[in-house]
Amino acid sequence: MIKIAPSLLACDFSRLGEEIKKVENAGADLIHIDVMDGHFVPNISIGPPIVKSLRQVTSLEFDVHLMVENPDPYIDAFIDAGADMVSVHAEACCHLDRCLQKIRQRGKKAAVALNPSTPLSVLDWVIGSIDMLLIMTVNPGFGGQKYIEAMTEKVRQARSMIRQNSLKVDIEVDGGIDLNNIAKITEAGANVIVAGSTVYNAPDTAAIIKALKDGAFA
Repeated sequence: MIKIAPSLLACDFSRLGEEIKKVENAGADLIHIDVMDGHFVPNISIGPPIVKSLRQVTSLEFDVHLMVENPDPYIDAFIDAGADMVSVHAEACCHLDRCLQKIRQRGKKAAVALNPSTPLSVLDWVIGSIDMLLIMTVNPGFGGQKYIEAMTEKVRQARSMIRQNSLKVDIEVDGGIDLNNIAKITEAGANVIVAGSTVYNAPDTAAIIKALKDGAFA
């Protein structure tokens, strides 16, 4: 099943609660929350207090993507705030396995995020400890970027790796996904689609979410 995860990075930050309800009512499957520290990526976004306040607005799963240096000290705070899944970047973790085990020990889903240039080989010794792999299909830090075409093959190879290990791991893609490329991305093996500008800039939110789900099987 293809899941659509609207990214709050593209919404109207003055109306965060309303923006979440809008996509929930339109058929979104989960909410993607980008956390940026101004170091690992150039921008700064939101922290645990805002996530905690948003947790009261919806029952949708919170997919919290930590684009921060050394995420280990922040894991508990975001889980306490309401994260259902936490994605940590392999590039930012000194001890990746420890971060993943920390998330799982709290009873939450653990994910590894990979930048476009990061090889899948970094997963060799942790792939059995993840619930999801987040493949960045743009260089992280800014919304509205163009999809990097080479990432389609990376998704395909990731899905092959997961099958070879007989694992049940979701593949999430984030960056530049729209109606023009979603079919090839899902055909390659992605099943969780982060869509920011594509969803929040559309005149009809329900229509675009349905079109993305339908387009995944085109």
